[in-house]
Amino acid sequence: MTIPPPPRRTLLVGYGKLGARLAPLLVADGGAVVALRRSDGPVPEGVDAVSADLAAPLPQPLPEVDAVVVTLPPGPEVSSSRAALAHLADALPERPARTVFVSSTGVFDGAGSAEPRTERDEPAPVTDRGRGLHDAERAALELFDAVVVRPAGIYGPGREFLLRRVREGAPVSYRRRTNRIHETDLVRTLDTLLRLPEPPPLVHAVDRAPAPLGDVVAFLAARLGVPVPPDDGSAPSGSVYDGTLLRTVIGDLAYPTYEDGYAEMIDRL
Repeated sequence: MTIPPPPRRTLLVGYGKLGARLAPLLVADGGAVVALRRSDGPVPEGVDAVSADLAAPLPQPLPEVDAVVVTLPPGPEVSSSRAALAHLADALPERPARTVFVSSTGVFDGAGSAEPRTERDEPAPVTDRGRGLHDAERAALELFDAVVVRPAGIYGPGREFLLRRVREGAPVSYRRRTNRIHETDLVRTLDTLLRLPEPPPLVHAVDRAPAPLGDVVAFLAARLGVPVPPDDGSAPSGSVYDGTLLRTVIGDLAYPTYEDGYAEMIDRL
């Protein structure tokens, strides 16, 4: 699949793991990148940094850009995302031609679903985090006409939470339905959505292998050579997400199953 060139200048709002991996892809193909973040640390060559906190209106306007990628902070801060997006919109000279907003399948927080959820399903979250994510998605659409990406269970090098829990023998719910996406495939998704002339308005970023958590931790324990963590006995929950649309957008995944991704991570430990 031939990928078009990147936008002339892209603003990365939040420069965490995703931004740090996305920026070099854009720069390598001739795009300029501006990183908006709260810290003052160094950035790679080819990336300009702007230090600002979107919790309040920005004191100075941002540079004109052709595209924006917005990543949400984890945890309770998601509840203030609408205000942050409004401050971002006010600080930009004009609305970018393309905005990609990274949300989460957590927008469906609440009752689980054994039937695969697709991009056609409307969220009805019941938790504060789920409602905050849903509200942020709506704000991104209203202010930027954004393309929304909902990743599930991001993992990869430096994202080893589940590996640590298995090593510790922490109890887990064997029956809980889980989904995930390797960071490499998620970054490629963001890169592609920035470049496509007509991207889909909403994409669930999930791999091909949703699985009960018990199956996942059993696989990890075997690869790590440790006992399988005990079942905490909690009731089944969680949902399964359909990643068909994602694969039509980016093609084959680099890590189509959790076995592929975690096996490589463990082999590199």
